[in-house]
Amino acid sequence: MNSAPRTRGAIALALFLLTVSCGTAPVPVRPNVVLILSDDQGWGDLSLNGNSNLHTPNIDSLAEGGVLFDRFFVSPVCSPTRAELLTGRYHPRGGVYSTSSGGERLDLDETTIAQVFLEAGYRTAAFGKWHNGMQYPYHPNARGFEEYYGFCSGHWGNYFSPMLEQNGELVQGEGYIIDDLTDRALDFIEENQTRPFFLYIPYNIPHSPMQVPDEWWNRFSEKKLLQRHREPEQEDLQHTRAALAMCENIDWNVGRIVSRIEDLGLRENTIFVYFSDNGPNGWRWNGSMKGRKGSTDEGGVRSPLIMQWPGRIREGGRIEQTAGVIDLLPTLTCLAGIDYVPKKLLDGVSLEPLIMGRVEEWKERLIFSHWNGRTSVRSERYRLDDRGRLFDMHDDPGQTRDISSREPNPAARLRKSVSEWEADVLSELLREDNRPFPAGHPDFSFTQLPARDGMAEGGITRSNRYPNCTFFTNWKSTEDRISWDVELLEGGEFEAIVYYSCPEEDTGSVFELSFGGNSLEGKVTEAHDPPLTGMENDRVERVESYVKEFKPLPFGTIRLEKGRGPMVLKAMDIPGSRVMDFRLLMLRRL
Repeated sequence: MNSAPRTRGAIALALFLLTVSCGTAPVPVRPNVVLILSDDQGWGDLSLNGNSNLHTPNIDSLAEGGVLFDRFFVSPVCSPTRAELLTGRYHPRGGVYSTSSGGERLDLDETTIAQVFLEAGYRTAAFGKWHNGMQYPYHPNARGFEEYYGFCSGHWGNYFSPMLEQNGELVQGEGYIIDDLTDRALDFIEENQTRPFFLYIPYNIPHSPMQVPDEWWNRFSEKKLLQRHREPEQEDLQHTRAALAMCENIDWNVGRIVSRIEDLGLRENTIFVYFSDNGPNGWRWNGSMKGRKGSTDEGGVRSPLIMQWPGRIREGGRIEQTAGVIDLLPTLTCLAGIDYVPKKLLDGVSLEPLIMGRVEEWKERLIFSHWNGRTSVRSERYRLDDRGRLFDMHDDPGQTRDISSREPNPAARLRKSVSEWEADVLSELLREDNRPFPAGHPDFSFTQLPARDGMAEGGITRSNRYPNCTFFTNWKSTEDRISWDVELLEGGEFEAIVYYSCPEEDTGSVFELSFGGNSLEGKVTEAHDPPLTGMENDRVERVESYVKEFKPLPFGTIRLEKGRGPMVLKAMDIPGSRVMDFRLLMLRRL
């Protein structure tokens, strides 16, 4: 899924446009960057946008002391938005077409914003939900982040002291996950206060499962909601209450970060950025907009964007011009004074003229939204939806009246732009993903091969149809097997560990791991049969898999040779009724 060749002229033009749009004065001291991304929080899930159902004073304060982009657009779902943030390019260019099973991975020939800041002398860290590849070199530690703590999957099944990872090694989280991620961010800020840092905090709420501590839930559990979705019969009020409680927890944690920055005397040299990855994950108040998460309509792709830099960015500015997540890389490098010359065509441009109030330098542009075969496009005034219908977003922000027959010229112009965009951008996304899951990178000790990325054969079933936080169960036959399409990047000796559960009556099964011509047998000798959990903390019933605590079973050392092929787990002997429930295979280079 490498990018299609570009003409020298097109690349030169893109670099020229990037250069002329970055006119900020030289930066005497490189500013810190704190980039906070929420997950499934809609435009309307902030009190600054008029929602009286909740109170988000800390996020609101960032907007009051900086600028608020009112027409800022992201992708309809999680991993594409993250890819566009990282690269400044539309997500199909980077090979991202799905949210699980490998389709969320960002192509390895893409340059990320973290790599740019790292090369400019910044300390870099990410704490939270990654969702652009798990196995190194797709892992955040290979994409410019020196420190990483969180989970690489698309969603997680437990928010209270869950299994997480730190720089590839599995660890136990401490407390509510958002508070825990913030604690790690605060430690990083403290440790790096004397040198510039780029800190990315991708929180994983209000994405489901809808889990939030009592302190926040009790504020909403019986609260009357004064503002409702425009079609109130579609709204699940308990889901809305849980989402709003989670948003208030985010706000509290944002306040903790701002306070620590202030206490350390770093406020005037820190750029704060806050936005969300897509529209709301439920039918709740979101202005009058049409659509929610997954939709290419306005409500599915419009996000708040707040930027604050005291003394440098004007206070209280509200920017009406359209912008997108693709613009953040060129904007932040520009503001930080980093002379970045991209190796590939950027779709984004620096927003610095708008941020600094030089509106006369701005030219109208189009922002495209694509997901699952659907494309819409937004100009300053119109949205052409994925069915070719035209809406005047000034007069009809809720997209209720198709005016394409009344306004044939803008409709035709935007339809042509969509055709040209799809011919260009979608041509870079191969129809068949043939990328293997890499393992055994010489620069990284750990390789996780989770059930999410595996293929089950025979009677083995997945714990839920949404793969991201699932496990394999019903493993009952020696004919059954679990496999991964793996490329072993460098041969060597590896410790093999499976994370499993098994009741006492089914212990004793013998299983085999094989790759190429080498194999290793293991045996389940110890019972570990915890119950499914999650429902006790869910505020509304989830659609994803419930989870449980899986026990690590180291079963020996295997020699693996460089090459590509299936890595296979199969049972050799099953004295009970089943082998095990399987969560993941960990390979640790020795």
